[in-house]
Amino acid sequence: MIRNDWNLEELRKLYELPLMELISKAHAVHCAYHDVGKVQVCSIISIKTGGCPEDCKYCAQSARYITAIKAEPMMSVEEVLRRAKLAKSQGATRVCLVAAWRSVRNSKQFEDALQMTREVAGLGVEVCCCLGMVDEAQAERLKEAGAYAYSHNLDTSERFYPKIITTRTYQDRLNTLKAIRKAQITVCCGAILGMGEEVEDRLELLRTLSSQRPHPESVPINRLSAIAGTPLEKQPTVSIWEMLRIIAIARITMPKTMVRLSAGRAEMSFEQQALCFFAGVNSIHMGEKLLTVGNSPVDRDREMFQLLGLR
Repeated sequence: MIRNDWNLEELRKLYELPLMELISKAHAVHCAYHDVGKVQVCSIISIKTGGCPEDCKYCAQSARYITAIKAEPMMSVEEVLRRAKLAKSQGATRVCLVAAWRSVRNSKQFEDALQMTREVAGLGVEVCCCLGMVDEAQAERLKEAGAYAYSHNLDTSERFYPKIITTRTYQDRLNTLKAIRKAQITVCCGAILGMGEEVEDRLELLRTLSSQRPHPESVPINRLSAIAGTPLEKQPTVSIWEMLRIIAIARITMPKTMVRLSAGRAEMSFEQQALCFFAGVNSIHMGEKLLTVGNSPVDRDREMFQLLGLR
């Protein structure tokens, strides 16, 4: 049964289960709602890299930190279309257009982003946009241009959020999700694990996501990539066992959702990724780069898919 009323105590009880029991429960839910041998492959195109005015402590694209990422001009529509065609030829069925903006402004750059959306949607793939905060009118224009999904992560719990970002509030993010829903665009909204938050924060985020009506159609689970020059550069890496617990609870509480294994996958072995697929993951990002961090190469993913019998 699909529920929108999970409480924190229920999530704690799931979290405290022996790991194999928790994964088994999640796998049973996964089998009931999904083809367990099928994995959606997504590709990211950074249409505008660097120079972001926000202060997200995990992000190499913030103009407030000295990192290896420098501000670049917006990519041309032609270059975006070329990269989208390549991604499709490599097996991607969703292409994500990402810009390092705090929010969408009604400008030529937004008009270009709308044109990119139209052109990429014309290839017959799902287009997911990630452009920062949007209002209802802007969300409607994205829908008209062919946007299938909009990505806007909550990242963590409302309690911990101000320790990571101060340039926009948790409510700002929820308002964007509301505008996206009103425009009838599907929602991609997930987590970053390993920013210094407690287990309680991870569970509270899952409670927030699972209380959405409907649940987000896509929930990416990211493991923090500690980037030199950012305030979180010395954060320790979250263990695979913690990743598995959060993935499994996400699958149990949001049965129909696509649970996406995103940042942090490049450092995982085939065995670790296989456990993630068993626990409920049914989507990954492909390509050697996820915005500014490394990702698993396409050839390595093909090898893994063949080994595990995934499509």
